[in-house]
This record gives sequence, C-alpha cells and structure tokens, in this order.
Amino acid sequence: MSLKFLQADITRLEVDAIVNAANTQLLAGGGVCGAIFRAAGYRELQAACDELSPIQTGEAVITPGFNLPAKFVIHTAGPIWHGGQRGEETLLRNCYVNSLKLAVEKNLSSVAFPLISSGIYGYPPREALTVAVDAIKTFLKQHELDVTLTLMDKALLDTATAVV
Repeated sequence: MSLKFLQADITRLEVDAIVNAANTQLLAGGGVCGAIFRAAGYRELQAACDELSPIQTGEAVITPGFNLPAKFVIHTAGPIWHGGQRGEETLLRNCYVNSLKLAVEKNLSSVAFPLISSGIYGYPPREALTVAVDAIKTFLKQHELDVTLTLMDKALLDTATAVV
C-alpha cells in the first residue's frame, strides 16, 4: 500500500490504470480528459465510453487503455464547484473511492489519478488535494494498491509531499 505524488504527464505513466477526470456523458473534453483521449486514440476510447455513458457524478467505469501505456482507463465524473455547499466534498471523495474499488474489483495493482475537479470544474486545488489524500489513504488502510497522484503545480506537489 503506497501513495506517491508526481509532477508528470499521466498519459505516459506505466500503471495498470489511469483515472480520467471525466464528464457525466463520458465525452472527450479539455484538460486531462482531452489529453487521455488523444493519447489513447480518440475513436476507440470514445466508442468504449459511449457503451457506458451516461454516469452520475462520483461514479466510476472502466475501459481499455488502447494506445496508452496503462492497460485501462477508469473514468470518474467529478463535481463542479459551487462554493462547497452542494455536497461537492462527498461527491469528490466518491470519485476516488469508487475508482479505487473498481481497480480492486479488476485485480489491478497500480492506479494513477489526476487531481479530480481542480481544473475547469473549479474545485479549489488545495481543498481537492485534502479530499484526495484523505480518501486514498483511508482506502489503502484496507487494500493493497500502489496509487500515484499526479499534480501539475509544483507548489501543490510540495504541499502534498509535506502532508504525507
């Protein structure tokens, strides 16, 4: 059971699964989602997602990784930030927990996450980091899994490293 932090391109990581910060329709988007679709092969990944959509915020589903180094992509729909008064923290926590549960169900041993909802969905990055670390660490108390959290911001990476 391990949690590590990297400042890295999630689409290049050699892990069993990477997590896509998806929208509920599982359509190719911008940011990390767009990068994952481009690296995996847009047409193939979209066709796989079309069979599984729509999903609810906080849910997770899995597709093959296609052209990615990762064998699978776990797609989870993060919450849009509305000031923290609409259950955003619980929904965000569910993204991590449901993605990790799916990884365990599929007998995966390594998973890499982006910082879900902290981009265009507006979740404050430091608050998103707190939720992510707590959810992952709590899950790892009962499950053997290597988890990587990719962070694009160096200051956030330093904060994360200091927390764990």
